[in-house]
Amino acid sequence: MKTTSLIILSLLATTRAFAQLDTVSYAKERREIKALLHSPGAANGPAACTDIIMVGAKGDISFSAQEHKAVQTKEKLIFKSVKPVPGTEIIRVYGGTSAVVNWLADVQLNVDGRDLALKVRRLEVYVKKAAGWCRVAGQGTEVDEKMFPVR
Repeated sequence: MKTTSLIILSLLATTRAFAQLDTVSYAKERREIKALLHSPGAANGPAACTDIIMVGAKGDISFSAQEHKAVQTKEKLIFKSVKPVPGTEIIRVYGGTSAVVNWLADVQLNVDGRDLALKVRRLEVYVKKAAGWCRVAGQGTEVDEKMFPVR
């Protein structure tokens, strides 16, 4: 009995671990989200996607798309480009209606008149609404390439 229970528990644990690593199910949804990441400005989604929580590099938090833009204006922050580094996208889709995305961005921006180039690791959450995929949460962390070289 002990052996049977142990085998069943082991199988359940293994199955759960494989399910968490699933990066192939929902191929259509995965392609749609990847297309958003690779289309400039598209990650902001349709006009109906205004319900968002964004955490900035300084730990500041915005509870709407409008607040997020206001923080950028206040900090004199202008994003010139945010491009995914090809092959770094990890997209996990849950039930075909929500997704967690991790990717590396090559960011060109201007802060208070100074141009900067940096790599940022992004973590974003998307939900599928009638209008399409909407980013509802996001956070970016600058990658210190001296400590952690990026390819």
